[in-house]
Amino acid sequence: MLDRLSLTLALLLLTASVAPAAPRRDDNLVEDRNQYAHCLALTRSNAEEAELTAQSWRKSGGGAPALHCEALALVALHRYAEAARLLDQAALAAHTGDLRMALSDQAGNAWLLAGDAAKAEASIDSALALGPHDEDILFDRARARAGRKNWQGADADLTALLALDPERADAFVLRASARHAEGRKAEAGADIAQALAIYPDYPDALVERGSMRFEAGDLSGARADWLTVVRSAPSTEAGEAARVRLDSMAPAQAKPQGQ
Repeated sequence: MLDRLSLTLALLLLTASVAPAAPRRDDNLVEDRNQYAHCLALTRSNAEEAELTAQSWRKSGGGAPALHCEALALVALHRYAEAARLLDQAALAAHTGDLRMALSDQAGNAWLLAGDAAKAEASIDSALALGPHDEDILFDRARARAGRKNWQGADADLTALLALDPERADAFVLRASARHAEGRKAEAGADIAQALAIYPDYPDALVERGSMRFEAGDLSGARADWLTVVRSAPSTEAGEAARVRLDSMAPAQAKPQGQ
């Protein structure tokens, strides 16, 4: 989620003045934008240097772009809580509603990475106040609410999202997880089936369906789902989740021959 949001913010910030309250010459704006682009590139190649560069730029008046770049450097360094605080600060420093919305949503994602779902929801609430019908922000708040075990709240956000876009397989999977946690197993199963109708062999859906099958005592069905994910998407989060679930089964059932 942070990669998608970083691209959105880069496009917004590269077309915005660092300090629009005071008129700036065109050549200064070009310099600002070049500095921001350079700083973003550093977050991918040398995060430590990017952090120092962004800090220096921020102290000289770099504003929201400098804060944003420093935050992304901290994300690259896995210092998620520090990054989230800077993103919240950058949102307050932003000069347009679109920027505040995007930065607040990104702050929420960073708080989720830091393991603080309550702060994540607070940041995302700020984003939703500016874009109440934004599908991705609704999905992010559902993730935060799920992290707080607020299953009804997560369900409400995902239902609203699916009313806007009924082809979001990821929303069906997350809603299935929320409904399953509430004990609404038939509805959860229907959501997984819908996700797989939209996106056949969707790894996240198969991981969730495998868990449902395992809970129902269908060990061979669970194993088949998880093995499909391990084989088709081994380097993804879903692949790792499937691998962990396979390892939790009896050794004779858990792994295919030769593994």
